Amino acid sequence: MISYKPFYETLYKKGITEYYLIFKQGFSANTLHRIKKGEAISTKTLDALCYALDCNVGDIIRFEKE
Repeated sequence: MISYKPFYETLYKKGITEYYLIFKQGFSANTLHRIKKGEAISTKTLDALCYALDCNVGDIIRFEKE
């Protein structure tokens, strides 16, 4: 299962809010809602998040065996 726990850890470390991602970086609220719910997001969205947060994919998602 894909976990987005690193995403929130990265936001905290960098001092970035969801508000900033939505209103300053142009991410949709639905995208952040999907992340919160643990639902799938596209690789294009992952790429955009990595660019906006200046981080690697591993700083946003990780695989956890159930």
